[in-house]
Amino acid sequence: MQEDVKPSLRTHIRQARSVLPSSEQDRASSAIRDTLLTVPELEMASSIAAYVSVGNEPGTKSLLFALWKRGSYVLLPVVRKDGELDWASYEGPESLQAGPYGLLEPTEPLRGADAVKAADVVLVPALAVDRRGNRLGRGGGFYDRALARVGPAILTVGVVYDGEFLDEIPAEPHDVPVRAVVTPSGFHRLGTASRDAAAVP
Repeated sequence: MQEDVKPSLRTHIRQARSVLPSSEQDRASSAIRDTLLTVPELEMASSIAAYVSVGNEPGTKSLLFALWKRGSYVLLPVVRKDGELDWASYEGPESLQAGPYGLLEPTEPLRGADAVKAADVVLVPALAVDRRGNRLGRGGGFYDRALARVGPAILTVGVVYDGEFLDEIPAEPHDVPVRAVVTPSGFHRLGTASRDAAAVP
C-alpha cells in the first residue's frame, strides 16, 4: 500500500461512519465501554489518558463517566496552537467546554504536554487500526506526537468500529503504532514479536 492510499481510505471510512444508524452507534459505544472496563490494565490504572468522542466516532462519553465514577484519574487532551496536545483532568460532564475542531475539552488547569507520560493507559481515537498497530488518524499528527512521549510499557489502545480493524494500513516513519485495539466485538492485543493480533477475553 502506498501513502496516497491514506486520503481515499479516510474518505471511505468517514462516508461509512456518516451513514451508520444512531442505534448502531449507541450499541457499539456501549459494547466498547463494557469491554474496556474489564481490561486488567484499565481496572488497575490510577491514571488514564482518554478523549471525548465527537460526531460519529465510537462514543466514549459513558466510558469517561464510568472511569471517573470508579475513581480513576482521567486526563483529556487540549489542542495547542503549536500542534501538541496539552492535558487536563476530567471532572465529570459539566467540566467540558467547546474547543477547536468541534472537540470538547476539559476546563481544569492544564498539566502540560508531558502529562500523558504519567498515564497507565492511553486511549486513542482512530479512523482505522491494522494488525501491526498502525493507526489511521485524521491527518493532523497530534496523537503521533503525543504517543511518541509514552513509554514502551504503557498500554495504548486504538478505538474503532469492527470494520475499521484492518489487515494493513500504510505507515510512515513518524507514525507511532498502538499496542491494542478495541472494537464493539472485543479487545485485541497487538503482539510486538509476531505482530499478530490476539483476541483477549
